Amino acid sequence: MKFAYYPGCSLHSTSKEYNISTRRVCRDLGVTLEELPDWNCCGSTPAHSTDHLLSIALPARNLAISEAIGMDLVAPCAACFNRLKTAQVEMTENPRLAAEVNKVTGMEYQGDVQVFSLVDVIVNQVGLDNITPLVKRKLSGLKVAAYYGCLMVKPPKLVQFDDPENPHFLDDLMQGLGAETVEWPFKTECCGGSLSVSRTDIVVKLANDILGMAKANGANCVVTACPLCQVNLDLRQKEAEKMYGTAYHLPIYYFTELLGIALGHRPAQLGIDKHIVDGVNLLSEQGLAS
Repeated sequence: MKFAYYPGCSLHSTSKEYNISTRRVCRDLGVTLEELPDWNCCGSTPAHSTDHLLSIALPARNLAISEAIGMDLVAPCAACFNRLKTAQVEMTENPRLAAEVNKVTGMEYQGDVQVFSLVDVIVNQVGLDNITPLVKRKLSGLKVAAYYGCLMVKPPKLVQFDDPENPHFLDDLMQGLGAETVEWPFKTECCGGSLSVSRTDIVVKLANDILGMAKANGANCVVTACPLCQVNLDLRQKEAEKMYGTAYHLPIYYFTELLGIALGHRPAQLGIDKHIVDGVNLLSEQGLAS
């Protein structure tokens, strides 16, 4: 199983641990990732809030490169996946826009490449039945709040991936690895990803709401597949605790990190030691760090 790999800006900067753990677990699972040559930023939030043509042209250029090398594209970042999927659909459904975008990029995209989220590839294409026999350490003792955010499953007409209000693919994966997942109502609430820098006050409030709900429902950690969500909940957690006079101490893991732990890797091999909120101590307490 081989894909063109689109790491996006986050996995080469603020979310290096997601890149590290992604590459390691994909090797374990027989998924070959070939980094897309000469890839560019997908535009994320800024582009589509300022210029529609730019917001399609940026991800479409990556689609054209992937198509030229004859490989389907996989994106670990929920925001990148959403933008790439948006460009794919709009270019396919609007020939006039496609012609304009191709002129802007200087590349021809014919619509012959598919875009997948990394978690989709692992859960649905590799499959839980093929993953569970590889598990070396069950994630016993972890009570996980599976946090999907708003870009992985919405808008449903676009992404066509699981239930947009009550998704379960991360829950299924964590349960398959031996963890307990908690029922909670905030699994698709927005963390304020697009406001991370411009309105940190809003982000801290949203992070507090999400962390508080996870804790209230018995979670001792949170797992996500989005670098924007992970950074917000990890980086802003201490600010939320100070502002609202509480204590969460909730590690925010990427799903690939916990998958890597279950497959037998140590936290440092997966980048977990790079987190702001200590993610190693909880694993050590449950006998999962050695």
